[in-house]
Amino acid sequence: MSDRKSRRKIRQNRHAMSISRVMAFTFLGIILAGTLLLTLPAASRSGRSAGLLTAMFTATSATCVTGLVLADTYTQWSAFGQGVILMMIEVGGLGFMSAASLAYFTLRRKIGMRQQMVMAEAIGANSMSDVVQRQKRLMVRAFAIEGAGAVVLTGRFLLEYPFGQALKLGIFHSVSAFCNAGFDILGFRTPGASLADYHTDPVVCLTLSALVILGGLGFLVWDEVLSIRDPRRWSVYTKLVLITTGVLIFGGMTLFCVLEWNNPSTLGSLPIGRRLLAAFFQSMTLRTAGFAGVDQALLTPAGKAVSIFMMLIGGSSGSTAGGLKTVTFVVLLMFLWNRMRGRYTVSVFHRTISDDHVLNAITIFMLMVGLSFAGGAFICATSPVGFADGLYEAVSAIGTVGLSAGVTPRLRLPAQLMIMVFMYFGRVGVLTLSFGFLRKKPAGEKYRWANTELLIG
Repeated sequence: MSDRKSRRKIRQNRHAMSISRVMAFTFLGIILAGTLLLTLPAASRSGRSAGLLTAMFTATSATCVTGLVLADTYTQWSAFGQGVILMMIEVGGLGFMSAASLAYFTLRRKIGMRQQMVMAEAIGANSMSDVVQRQKRLMVRAFAIEGAGAVVLTGRFLLEYPFGQALKLGIFHSVSAFCNAGFDILGFRTPGASLADYHTDPVVCLTLSALVILGGLGFLVWDEVLSIRDPRRWSVYTKLVLITTGVLIFGGMTLFCVLEWNNPSTLGSLPIGRRLLAAFFQSMTLRTAGFAGVDQALLTPAGKAVSIFMMLIGGSSGSTAGGLKTVTFVVLLMFLWNRMRGRYTVSVFHRTISDDHVLNAITIFMLMVGLSFAGGAFICATSPVGFADGLYEAVSAIGTVGLSAGVTPRLRLPAQLMIMVFMYFGRVGVLTLSFGFLRKKPAGEKYRWANTELLIG
């Protein structure tokens, strides 16, 4: 009987690893396909190939919905190139399995057990129960939200531009915002300035903010909130996501008001109402959206530190956002708080969080923090960049945020390659890459060595 159970566990572990490989290699395939398309002369505005490095960097950033670029999206890429970028953002943001599911639904093919397992992992579901119906609802709602955002933004841009251009701007920025990508095509105004010309425009800022927040909440949270109207019946996960998201956005806004209020290069030169809006937009965009309302290079040192912290946390699991993830961060805080009070269990909303979840949160946190500091040091060592700006760039890449202190084009080849690896790692997800080893039960756990005593602290 024990041998049968062991064989079953081995098969489950292999299947879990195969799901992780499918997701990782599919994203890699999308990046390579996008790279080939962007190297075509037709993809560049000048009619000359942008070169392999620029094309691959842009394809990685678009597929991983990050937003870091070596060249301004509008001035570098033609309408064809921008269309390729938009497609990669959509596929990378909603998840490649959403696109695969759409093909299955269109062709009316039966979705097998393996495909359902991959789909469940792609949207962050804990089980395969009703995963196909969830995917259908996910895509319908996602396209509806992007469509509504495009309509509002098109109406706003119509006040300044012809209908065709306004429609293009509305669609591109709606998709980019909802997918938390941070790409913009406003370079015809000020190349590389991102949303600086609109960071105090209420319609643009609030519409983009709504799209970013909805995209960053997570597909399972939408599903639960829309299907269960009584908040008391929401799961612990949904409650934690909503509360943490609100605290981070408005807490970040408050911190930016305090730290940047008198900085003439960011908030200091604006009227009070616009200062509040710009602070809100900065706090919101750090949730891995990547739209720069103010010049990140001109933030105060304290403002940069808060930005790095917020970028590292990111959005929620199973969403278009990246980062450590909100609930992971909360579990870590609750664990630390309980340990300081001498408690061994972590509980919230009258529920106990398992030790496995706590250990996973610690593992992911240590991994991301370690990689971020190593990346910052590597950028510093290989490019003419200070450590603070290098760390800002590394966290922005691994958190798939896309904000930069203006140093991305100045990075040398080794640092550029590292940023691409970080963007890929951040989007495929620490949770996805560690899906196998976090659930695996190695043979070594069947026995334990005798305990030893150590001095800690």
